[in-house]
Amino acid sequence: MKIENTKAQMRKGVLEYCILSILSQSDAYASDIIKELKAAKMIVVEGTLYPLLTRLKNAGLLSYRWEESTQGPPRKYYTSTEVGNDFLKELDHSWQELVDAVTTIKK
Repeated sequence: MKIENTKAQMRKGVLEYCILSILSQSDAYASDIIKELKAAKMIVVEGTLYPLLTRLKNAGLLSYRWEESTQGPPRKYYTSTEVGNDFLKELDHSWQELVDAVTTIKK
């Protein structure tokens, strides 16, 4: 078994949580989201991000708006909805429970 495969699966499992966390701080363009994820070593490509953003939008957790850009075509900026913010609070709680459980098991 290769560690890289397991690490990739762990990252995928928390990617939606990370995206909602980023968008709870400020509205963001897709490339900005990718930049933040890569800076946190949560490597992701556009082909992975866009379906996640669409799924989160369809679930009512985020919305988007178009803004004109001085560097090309209009850009789609994503923002967390009130439902998304509430969902993120639940995820924060679930994440802490998971961290506590793993910490307990590792002792």
